[in-house]
Amino acid sequence: MKCQALDLRVPRPLCFFDGGADCSSVPRARVEFAGDEPVAERDVNLFGSYLRELGAMARLGFGAVRVGARPPYEVGLWIEQLDELGFRSLTITNVTLLFTGMVLALQTAFSLAAYGGKAFVGDIVALSVVRELGPVLTALMVAGRVGAGITAEIGSMTVTEQVDALRALAADPVKKLVVPRVGALVLVLPALSILAITISLFGGMMMAVLEIGQSRVYYMSHVVQALTVQDIVSGVGKTVFFAFFIGVIACYNGLNASGGADGVGKATTNTVVLSSICVIISDFFLTKMFMLLL
Repeated sequence: MKCQALDLRVPRPLCFFDGGADCSSVPRARVEFAGDEPVAERDVNLFGSYLRELGAMARLGFGAVRVGARPPYEVGLWIEQLDELGFRSLTITNVTLLFTGMVLALQTAFSLAAYGGKAFVGDIVALSVVRELGPVLTALMVAGRVGAGITAEIGSMTVTEQVDALRALAADPVKKLVVPRVGALVLVLPALSILAITISLFGGMMMAVLEIGQSRVYYMSHVVQALTVQDIVSGVGKTVFFAFFIGVIACYNGLNASGGADGVGKATTNTVVLSSICVIISDFFLTKMFMLLL
């Protein structure tokens, strides 16, 4: 006589008999129950995993600051990363902000034409770009290009056990891999943002002169009158935090990549998505902070 258990998600184990044998000998582990884990418990476990990952990123960030403050300083690695993360990102950030300024000037002139607000195109472009659009768009472009590149590079080293080889040679992977990249990103992102903002204001001026009919002097006078030191400090100051967040997230995902090329691809995608979300969310809180401080 033979007793078979169906591997089905049912409220009770079901058995089919050949001759009426007792089912008590059927292993209970073979039978799975639908709803074995309550929805609330699954949500708590998922939330806990997110918190643990956030805590690990925070530890990596603080560890990078602590290790980076101690000599020796890897000057060669810093220079290499400054070139890779900064100079090679000029094209994407400048082109993005150039056309952003041009579109913003056109849309502002078109929207305010009915209210006689064409004269304030320079004011609106300057305040919008310097306070928000310039820093945020620059950070998003850098997160897409630089963040993905850092994760792919470190992730490839992780899955091929090069990071383990560094540990075996008594070299600190945080000192060699994380600190130069995060530090270089913190230095270059404010500079990229300032240059991109300047290019964006130039794009707005082009549209003001060619499409609206304003003079260059008139446009620039409104830009200068609209901006204050607090606006510039608030806009550029946020990019320091953006750069730190992007660098830490990218390095963390790279160091924790697993599963070969597929795992590196997933880690790269996670970096771009998480960095972009972090930039958008932190922008709100940083704006509130600078408004209180300045």
